[in-house]
Parts: sequence; C-alpha cells; structure tokens
Amino acid sequence: MWIAISALNLALAVMLGAFGAHGLKSFATPEQLAWWHTSTEYFFYHALGLFGLGILAKVAPSFPFKASFICIQLGIVIFCGSLYLMAFGAPKFLGAITPIGGTLMIIGWLLLAWNAFKYAK
Repeated sequence: MWIAISALNLALAVMLGAFGAHGLKSFATPEQLAWWHTSTEYFFYHALGLFGLGILAKVAPSFPFKASFICIQLGIVIFCGSLYLMAFGAPKFLGAITPIGGTLMIIGWLLLAWNAFKYAK
C-alpha cells in the first residue's frame, strides 16, 4: 500500500508542478509562485523518499517503517498543502502551520534514522 500511496503522491506532484509552471503564472504574484515552487519541490523530494521507504518495507518487512511513513505523509499534507493554499490566495496566517508540516517531515526522517541505528546488526 505504501508504494501505491507514494506513486499517487508523485503523480499529484507532477500535476501540481505542471499547473504551477503553466496555469498559475497568469494570475499569481511572484510571492505566490515562490510558495508554489517550494511546495512542489518538497512534495517531490518527500514523495520519492516515501517511495524508497515503500521499497525498503518490501525488502525488510519486520523493520518499523510505519511511524516514519505516517509522519512524512502528514508533513507533506500540512507543509505542502498550506503553501499551495496560500499560493491560491488563502490568508497568510496559514503560513503559521507550515512549520508543523516541516517538523513532521523531519521527525519522520529522524525516526527512520533512530530505528536504523537501533536495529543495526
């Protein structure tokens, strides 16, 4: 299931990136375009990371990937989602929740590192 979720994330990142490159430019400010670009970059990076976790979960099914995957996925939704919404003109106070998403992504990667050290043989 994680590979499927990752693939959907990647497809959505391509669609949103294409929209930002072609459709958004006609009405967005430079600041809004910058938010869109940042969001799309982080979306791609973390979706690829989730895809890697999905592959690793197939190779090492007993390794605890779930918490990392969930934190990173929630981070994508909150971080990228808040930036996308602001790029569409939502109030800038949404920027206050953007760091929550970034923190969740960091926690997800740190959990992966912790578990990798913990379960290293």
